[in-house]
Amino acid sequence: MDPVIARKTWRTLEPYHGLVYFAPEAAARYAALGSRGQDGYFASRAAPMGAVPAGVVEATFFNFDPRLVRRAIPSAWELASPTQWLIARLEGIDGALSRALGDEVLTSGDVERAAVLARIAAEACSPDGRPLHAAHAELPSPEQAHLALWHAISVLREHRGDGHIACLVEAGIGGCEALVLHAASGEVPRAALQGSRGWSDEDWSAAVEGLASRGLVDVDGTFTDAGRARRDVIEARTDALAVAPWATIGEDGCDELRRLVRPLSKAIVASGTFGLP
Repeated sequence: MDPVIARKTWRTLEPYHGLVYFAPEAAARYAALGSRGQDGYFASRAAPMGAVPAGVVEATFFNFDPRLVRRAIPSAWELASPTQWLIARLEGIDGALSRALGDEVLTSGDVERAAVLARIAAEACSPDGRPLHAAHAELPSPEQAHLALWHAISVLREHRGDGHIACLVEAGIGGCEALVLHAASGEVPRAALQGSRGWSDEDWSAAVEGLASRGLVDVDGTFTDAGRARRDVIEARTDALAVAPWATIGEDGCDELRRLVRPLSKAIVASGTFGLP
């Protein structure tokens, strides 16, 4: 199967999953557990792994400033159990999807069919070397189709993400350095990447200097030809490692899944709450 098709399918589905990171419904449920700021994000996403220490979250989330992680973990497990964080997360995305899409859409045959296709793909993922994915894959699929679809997309997303981290580590790229390369691509502004991951200006400058010393960016953080080529290789390798589950439903299944979820993702983006995960 062409990895480009797998990437296109993932990109189409991403807003449906990513809404949970920005929805006020999820933030409100985390706050009810005692969460502050981004702490609920770390706790709710890490909760499938259990009450793990901060180092595990740093490793699996990869590109966040460790100080940001350690502000949230392990104190989150003193506020509430991993199960409580998972319940809050699912309730949050349920409310957010209902607001953004409406109950009539969420109970439609299209959503039911999309959930079937996404679940087939998710169940075909290999957990080997993918700890965050494996933890999410162990969770039971919700009964309601719109939540089953969200869960399956979450499993597929973490599968791809774990593979991407492996590619970055293999290439000798650190967490903040990965964000510098992402910013250099022009896909996402530096401010959004740096701010959401908690890195200081000094940290960012050090990452730029480290990449510049290897000839991957210029001193202003823009790509060199070598840097652009290196990132292209990493992205292509990430695509290749992520293709297997999508191959299970084939190109026709991917086309159908994109057709079914595309209007949902567009509506979510248009709702005004979706941003960058």
